[in-house]
Amino acid sequence: MDAWLRDASTPLETTEFQVDARLSERLVMFPRASAGSRAKTMVLGAALLACPCGLFAQHGGGGGHIGGTAAGGSGLSGGNRATGIETKDDLRTFHEIMAVQATREQKAAYAVMVKSTAAAGAELQSLEEQLGREKNASAGAGRDKTFDDAIETARTLNKKFLGGFSEEQKSGLKEITKRLIKTDAELGQLASGLDQEVEANAASSQMISWAQNLGRALASFQHAQVDLGEEMSITASDNSQESTFNIPAVKNAVSVAHQKIAITTSGVVSKGQVQDGENTFAVRLSTDMSDLQLMIADVMRAALNRTDRCGERIEVRTAALTPQAPAGTVHAQLHYERWRCGTMFGRESMDELVEGNGTIEVKLMPAVAEDGTLRFAAQIGRVDADGLLGESLRSGALGEMLRDEITESVLSVLRQGEDFKAALPAGTRRYATLQRAQFEGTGSGRLNMLLDGEIRVSNENLAALTSELKEQSSRSLERSSARPELMSR
Repeated sequence: MDAWLRDASTPLETTEFQVDARLSERLVMFPRASAGSRAKTMVLGAALLACPCGLFAQHGGGGGHIGGTAAGGSGLSGGNRATGIETKDDLRTFHEIMAVQATREQKAAYAVMVKSTAAAGAELQSLEEQLGREKNASAGAGRDKTFDDAIETARTLNKKFLGGFSEEQKSGLKEITKRLIKTDAELGQLASGLDQEVEANAASSQMISWAQNLGRALASFQHAQVDLGEEMSITASDNSQESTFNIPAVKNAVSVAHQKIAITTSGVVSKGQVQDGENTFAVRLSTDMSDLQLMIADVMRAALNRTDRCGERIEVRTAALTPQAPAGTVHAQLHYERWRCGTMFGRESMDELVEGNGTIEVKLMPAVAEDGTLRFAAQIGRVDADGLLGESLRSGALGEMLRDEITESVLSVLRQGEDFKAALPAGTRRYATLQRAQFEGTGSGRLNMLLDGEIRVSNENLAALTSELKEQSSRSLERSSARPELMSR
């Protein structure tokens, strides 16, 4: 290398020594880069120094040169280069590294893939907690089905991502791909084994042991995905205009009717373009409402049940919360009575005015208020009831009261368990605004809420904000393989 520097004493014109911006991005050193990634960076640098004639723009004809003598002489492009570096081997390694780099589409698909894996980790932890309660086997079975859906999504996206490789990527990433496929197969076997234990109503300790083994396999799966991302250089630089940062899952516990309801929120922040002199970031958070769905009957009973001796008596028999994207629908089946008390001939009398069973649907459409808080626009849907009860539910005061109580009870749980800004890193919250909210079904009856917002920050604060997003994103996979943060409210 010293010999090369001594031969390169002739000044280089900057117009003849330009590197493609995309190539130079590959030379950026990232804090989380593995030893293998750092070695690749050194190889790229050595390749650039070893043979600039093959990589950089040049002037002149067929015997072109850069600052030295003509081709065939003793200058940089001559045949007697005293570099001490074997150019052919370095360039071969250089091209192999470049051949496995991710495309823009692959980077976006990778972000979705690792987010689904993190979501499966959160579902697995919820399943462990449910199995540990030892008192609700049906709820445990429901949680197992929810986890099955999450792990199946993660494995499907992983297979789809690997299936999109070019021939060069298949060859260059063969070893890490083999490890990822092996851990994927192990996940499938353990998940199937846990299903059998749950179906057989095995001892809780036995099912928890299976879940813990699954957790270790899922952690290996996540680490293999991280290693694959590093091999493909899927880590954006500070100046990238399309950086994607994962927001790790945060679980809040809400108490309703002496029951704990878990609300888990995770998401992605994506850097956009500069608008009106400010840097913009798109925020998308996803709130898992499956636990609320399991407990919705208890929530409705706490909000609606009443036993007025001389008035209304309401008993919620069953309730369900289902997706009807972009809305959600609460179905409540109830028994209703209305009594009137009076005095006749000095004696108290009681008359039953209305009695019957009915079902009411309330459609909840999420919206964002002017102050940036979440709210619901609610309307009464289908009503199944006869006589005076049916009329009162469809267009009377009873229907309006039930609509408002149902709306407020669901909204109260969400406001306690989910906070758009609280899910973001502390340094970003003052710049974030909520813009849109909607319900989303997952295809298996589960209900999620999607929250879309924006972060706008000046150039002066951009570096600090980006650094905090990168730091939290780098911890996302590690945190999701452990216990999600649990906060009681």
